[in-house]
Amino acid sequence: MRAMGRIGRLRLGLLATALAASIAGLGAVLAQQRTDAAPRPITPRGALAADELTNIQVFRQSSPSVVNITALGLSRDLFSMNVQQVPRGTGSGFVWDDAGHIVTNFHVIQGANGARVTLADQSSHRALLVGAFPDRDLAVLKIDVPRGRLPPIPLGSSRDLQVGQKVYAIGNPFGLDQTLTTGIVSALNREIESVTRRSIRGAIQTDAAINPGNSGGPLLDSAGRLIGVNTSIYSPSGASAGIGFAIPVDEVNRIVPRLIRDGRVLRPNLGITVAPEAWARALQLPPGVALLRVAPGSVAQRAGLQPFSRNAEGEITAGDVLQSIDGEAVTSFDDMLTLLERRQPGDRVTLGLWRSGKTRQAVVTLRDHEE
Repeated sequence: MRAMGRIGRLRLGLLATALAASIAGLGAVLAQQRTDAAPRPITPRGALAADELTNIQVFRQSSPSVVNITALGLSRDLFSMNVQQVPRGTGSGFVWDDAGHIVTNFHVIQGANGARVTLADQSSHRALLVGAFPDRDLAVLKIDVPRGRLPPIPLGSSRDLQVGQKVYAIGNPFGLDQTLTTGIVSALNREIESVTRRSIRGAIQTDAAINPGNSGGPLLDSAGRLIGVNTSIYSPSGASAGIGFAIPVDEVNRIVPRLIRDGRVLRPNLGITVAPEAWARALQLPPGVALLRVAPGSVAQRAGLQPFSRNAEGEITAGDVLQSIDGEAVTSFDDMLTLLERRQPGDRVTLGLWRSGKTRQAVVTLRDHEE
């Protein structure tokens, strides 16, 4: 009996040991599962991913150069009948140079009686209009601040942009100042319409969020260089739908210095009047712009250009069709204006002409459009 009791106690001890081991094993498994389920830090405490660091660097470097522009209009008080300036819209802009020149879209200040520029430090300054070129939706303002206080944005290039390249937009959407959005170049060489219904060619398309108030702000590359001026969005609702457009910086850099110097873009003049496209199609003329008039004493007349005309019997006498300028094709009146805008008075250009089935070239020296 005593032997049987010892055996029973031994068996109970073995069972207790096995049960304890099982419980310990189950606890270890549950602990491991809790450890696996717990979130693990991807980077060490306080560290940021490389793209986050780039975002932060671009914003810190560029945001002091981005400004808020308030367009002002006149309003008469109903009781005192006094006329005063009141806000009528807002937009964005950026510092062009340390002389106080600010670049923005023309439509931001279109129809305004005045404008105020608010800097990143929240100081506000009265702005004067230096010049505007509505055909390219660009305008230059100037504020009176000490030299060296305004940091200009470094200029990049739009000629070598690539689809997929990362871009940054800084501006004041919906009146919220100093807002950064990011995206990529989603397409190149788009064509958009300016406020004058002239085509703006070579526009940059981006999916970086651009909303009302972003107009006139800079589009930057990952090095913080200016590659475009945000100008419009494609959206039925008026809010960002992932398709925004920017005027390429190469075009901006061509126009802004001329606005600062002359207050406007002085387009050289050939001294010609061109026919409507429908008129040229009715005559089945080749691609180009048909001449309806050549001004007496103009460079076109001195080069021997002739307009289409009617003889005494009412028959149309063939004139010249302008087909190219310095080898670049002219297929419309807009093409001709765009190519002339890239030249200066005094430049010599070669015109490609067609008349009665024959082609020829004429070299002319461009004159100021008012001469």
